[in-house]
Amino acid sequence: MATYAIGDVQGCYEQLVQLLDLINIDPATDSVWFVGDLVSRGPASLEVLRLVRSMGDTATVVLGNHDLHLLALAAGDNKPGGNKELEPILAAPDGATLINWLRHRPLAHYSPNLNTLMVHAGVIPEWNPLQIIKLAREVESVLRGPSSGEFLAAMYGDGPARWASHLQGFDRLRFITNCLTRSRYCRPNSSLELQHKESPGGQPHGLIPWFDMPDRQTGSVRIVFGHWSTLGLYQQSHLLGLDTGCVWGGTLTAARLDGPTRIFSVPG
Repeated sequence: MATYAIGDVQGCYEQLVQLLDLINIDPATDSVWFVGDLVSRGPASLEVLRLVRSMGDTATVVLGNHDLHLLALAAGDNKPGGNKELEPILAAPDGATLINWLRHRPLAHYSPNLNTLMVHAGVIPEWNPLQIIKLAREVESVLRGPSSGEFLAAMYGDGPARWASHLQGFDRLRFITNCLTRSRYCRPNSSLELQHKESPGGQPHGLIPWFDMPDRQTGSVRIVFGHWSTLGLYQQSHLLGLDTGCVWGGTLTAARLDGPTRIFSVPG
């Protein structure tokens, strides 16, 4: 029984097929985790969704910011950035089925057996793994309910920048969503800074990569994440970043999570 994690696919269907062939999974026993952003920018987001959905329980997918943007477009949102690569999904005969399937994916996944948490982007230091799952469930419940369209229209924006347990309504849901699907850097007071995409070392003074924040309550748990193509493959103690920029001409990367970490990749 093997468990693999795959980085941001972003519509790179051919590379995903090649990578799945390379790791040679057994659907009867193996699992494949996807770190989010299945869609957008690449040429074949529709085909990617169809393939991953067809994997059934073999695939575990967490939502990324581009996946959420697709859901917002499907709900009728007219925010800028509705790129044309997503139009085939909305027009497809099975588009509604795929959207509904995507809407029921989680924002975080935790395996105590593997001591591993998967999110698309990052976490703040105050949150522990079980709290992250609980907070993710708050957003997931709304996404799957009758208020999903209202939330998806309200999720855009960078504020509030700092977590407080008393946050309520869309402010609370937006912070949780931004943290789990958009974050790269924090300020020293643990507030999110969501605009800078540089790899560590190139960021403005005072910004700290979320995984380097002191007193992080997830420090003893391995976190698998994507979202940060300028960071590339990132392997440190209890950290595994898998966005290797396939859609930008990099690679699509998988890592085996059970036992010693093994890395597999195909060119973009």
